Amino acid sequence: MKKHIYIYSPSGAVRDKAAFKRGIRRLQTLGHEVEVDEAALASHQRFAGDDATRLAAIHRAADSGADVALIARGGYGLTRLLSDIRYKKVAKAIDKGMLFVGMSDFTAFQSAVLAKTGAVTWAGPALGEGFGVDGTPDDIMEACFDDLLCGQGEGAGWRQSRMAAVNDTKIIAADADAIRAEGTFYVEDAVLWGGNLTVLSSLLGTPYFPKIKGGILFLEDVAEHPYRIERMLTQLLYAGVLKRQKAILLGQFTEFKLTPHDRGFNMTTVTQWLRQNVKAPVLTNLPYGHVPTKVLLPVGAKTDLSVDSRDVLLVWGHLSGGPQSSPKLPS
Repeated sequence: MKKHIYIYSPSGAVRDKAAFKRGIRRLQTLGHEVEVDEAALASHQRFAGDDATRLAAIHRAADSGADVALIARGGYGLTRLLSDIRYKKVAKAIDKGMLFVGMSDFTAFQSAVLAKTGAVTWAGPALGEGFGVDGTPDDIMEACFDDLLCGQGEGAGWRQSRMAAVNDTKIIAADADAIRAEGTFYVEDAVLWGGNLTVLSSLLGTPYFPKIKGGILFLEDVAEHPYRIERMLTQLLYAGVLKRQKAILLGQFTEFKLTPHDRGFNMTTVTQWLRQNVKAPVLTNLPYGHVPTKVLLPVGAKTDLSVDSRDVLLVWGHLSGGPQSSPKLPS
């Protein structure tokens, strides 16, 4: 199904021009019409143009009438723009059916849109890292993207890490729409939100941090040592954010380097620490993050979550009204 995809750069400058071009060709090969923003390849310091340039690109994307507004890359820069984004314009575009898709630094935009308007955006690939790889893009990522464009993206299924599966089955949830017993857990109609942990935690205490109670929080990060991950989680914990959630989904935390000084301290340690300090279930191995194989997730949408031992199913069929089904991904 041919779709109109608008490519723009609201964050870091596009350094890998070859990946940018490959990504455009790939989307065209898949049958889509690709429109590139006039400033998509602009450069100012580390940014894709100065603040005014990138802000204008966001508003052009919203005005483009495209089916999808896809970021060229992440990096850093969106937090500088949050006070000047025309959120009503963005929300109006979303109401008309536009899908804003991105990841990493895009978490700032998604969080702000959710906090200011309640509108749904999509956590998913960027052009370069998703479609512009040197070789064939990940088939699961592409399938999820295609499902989204066809209105069939209704859920994601995966298997938790073996050592980090739900093991605190003695706790029974107090609220009526959540049940936990003997390796099973179910949450109904909870807002899915989150994204990159570093970006999200940097918004804490600002008007752009969503105030979600009883939600499902998903997190990922890249090039951050586990102790830094724990430190940011501690900030969310002490701020009361984590205790207000019905579940926490840990995605992929990649590209960090452990040292002999850590003496066994790693991401498993962090996961265990987190489970000891929050009542909500902490689920692992969500296929999302700075990795080739990732699902697309509706930030701000009502979702249902079910867990059976290591198997997890997250569904949001409410968006399309169709049957709630999703593929199982490899463990």
